[in-house]
Amino acid sequence: MKTIGIISLKGGVGKTSIVVALGSAIADFGKSVLLIDGNLSAPNLGLHLNIVDPEVTLNHVLAGKSNVRDAVHNVGKVDVIPSSLFERFQINPLKLRDKIKNLKRKYDYILIDSSPALNEETLAAMLASDGIFVVSTPDYPTLSTTLKAAKLAKQRGTPIEGIILNKVHNKNFELSVDDIEKTTEIPIMAVIPHDINILKALSEFTPSTIHKPKSEASEEYKKLAATLIGEKYKPVKLKSFFRWINPRKQDINRTIFYEQVFN
Repeated sequence: MKTIGIISLKGGVGKTSIVVALGSAIADFGKSVLLIDGNLSAPNLGLHLNIVDPEVTLNHVLAGKSNVRDAVHNVGKVDVIPSSLFERFQINPLKLRDKIKNLKRKYDYILIDSSPALNEETLAAMLASDGIFVVSTPDYPTLSTTLKAAKLAKQRGTPIEGIILNKVHNKNFELSVDDIEKTTEIPIMAVIPHDINILKALSEFTPSTIHKPKSEASEEYKKLAATLIGEKYKPVKLKSFFRWINPRKQDINRTIFYEQVFN
């Protein structure tokens, strides 16, 4: 799996923050990473990394006005193709797969941030991806959109690798991991806790894994990143070490994924 689509059909679930943090975590393992803002109608991936009004964006590429390589911007350890906040061209989002196919030779991993809506932009991200992760939060309204996203991906033949459960407060009123897995029949591959430091990282235009590298959220991103690239990751915190001995459901799911893909 080289190109990974990160999708959700509901806004506010933290999808873009996940793309930035997961991409950064993969890059920390020494891999070359490209992040693409596939949310063409309401882009914000660039804003997460202080790319406000770039001269060349994905919009220019899809409109046939620029070469895709000219739309690549370097930010720290990752490269980024942002979309335009202000430019409005007549474009066909479904050209995305063809426009980025030559970039697969340059990067180890490409992550696509999709639109939070059931539209051509989301479909384009799915069709351009080798596999997708659906982002959800542990509540009924978001779970319903997660089911819709999964159904769409299955219809289009794009493999669903798992769910990234975000903004988890660990309260008894939230849906449990078991509840969500039974309803969706999709494994949960990461559980990201609600963490105010993720918002602080956003205010500093920094991936949360760099802002607070030893936080529980950052540890979870690193574990998922390691699984995706076939690396073994040993936790540094004592608490995480005991969880390694007594694994949670997402730890087990990551192990199964690792064994299926890399062994």
